[in-house]
Amino acid sequence: MVDYLFNSSGEWICFKVNKFIWDKNGKLIGWLPWGDNEVVTMKGDYLGTIVDKDRIYYFTNHPYRGYPGYPGYPGYPGYPGYPGFAGYKPLPSGAKDIVIKK
Repeated sequence: MVDYLFNSSGEWICFKVNKFIWDKNGKLIGWLPWGDNEVVTMKGDYLGTIVDKDRIYYFTNHPYRGYPGYPGYPGYPGYPGYPGFAGYKPLPSGAKDIVIKK
């Protein structure tokens, strides 16, 4: 199952398949190592937090949780389709939109 993730403007920026996060081009950019909504890069750096099931934001006051290890290669997720526009949602306090490097 694919979960589409958007920024605060409603723009689709990435998607989740199981515990892995992919950019719109199918490049693996992160994962959820702790079974909650905290997303880290494949190097173990904080990437963002999934909020309201369809938004991903970077919280500036996020505490360091330690190195999560490396999950191994998950395989290719396939084409996720296009989810369209999700609509605007204000950023929570202390949050900003994540920037995905191309």
